[in-house]
Amino acid sequence: MSKPNLVLLHGVGLDHTMWEPATALLADRFTVIAPDLPGHGSRPPASEGVTLTDLADGVAGDIPAGSHLVGFSLGALVAQHLALHRPELVATLTSVSSVCRRTPEERASVLDRLRTAEADFTASAAASLERWYSGTGVSPAWVARTESMLRANDVRSFLSCYRVFATADAELGPDLGAITVRALAVTGEDDPGSTPGMTYRLAAALGDCRAVVIPRTRHMLPVERPEAFVDTLTTFIGEPAHA
Repeated sequence: MSKPNLVLLHGVGLDHTMWEPATALLADRFTVIAPDLPGHGSRPPASEGVTLTDLADGVAGDIPAGSHLVGFSLGALVAQHLALHRPELVATLTSVSSVCRRTPEERASVLDRLRTAEADFTASAAASLERWYSGTGVSPAWVARTESMLRANDVRSFLSCYRVFATADAELGPDLGAITVRALAVTGEDDPGSTPGMTYRLAAALGDCRAVVIPRTRHMLPVERPEAFVDTLTTFIGEPAHA
């Protein structure tokens, strides 16, 4: 009997390898597909002016019809776009550490981070690592791997994709209610950017979505707390929790 397809979409500036702590726990229950988003990893750099539609169209060919679709951060916005415009691809939708309908203050904050990246990419990468991992128990080796992922980016491509991350929730916001697939929104209690408030906002906006907040966890939920992430995901999908 074939295993169901589970597709994992990573965040901005990262690549498919960010999912390794989770895929080790998922591979016995699912056929796991973790493509690089356009402009990331093994893919060519993204062009200036790239849009959320471009990112979604660029990864849609990697997603078999009827997949359980999971997106992290920017990947969550891509997954939501696909659930809206390519619903035949999506059996369930899981948004991990996702922003949603940013307030003016939240938008100003992310645009300030974009300006920092434009002025000093190295400083921006260091600030991201601090924001994601400060005070966590994530190993120094994984922090170093994440730093390598960030530093490997083509800077112009990264800035173009980060601009999508900073603005596309406003594009998606008015249409979220048209997504009818069963959905999960999950984030870390201590995530300063993709906050619990945003997760509850997303769950309220979607037609059939429940929110889960993982205690004492920051932004890189699938890396910091892979067991809790996998337990939440598999319980939602309907598979037995993977202890």
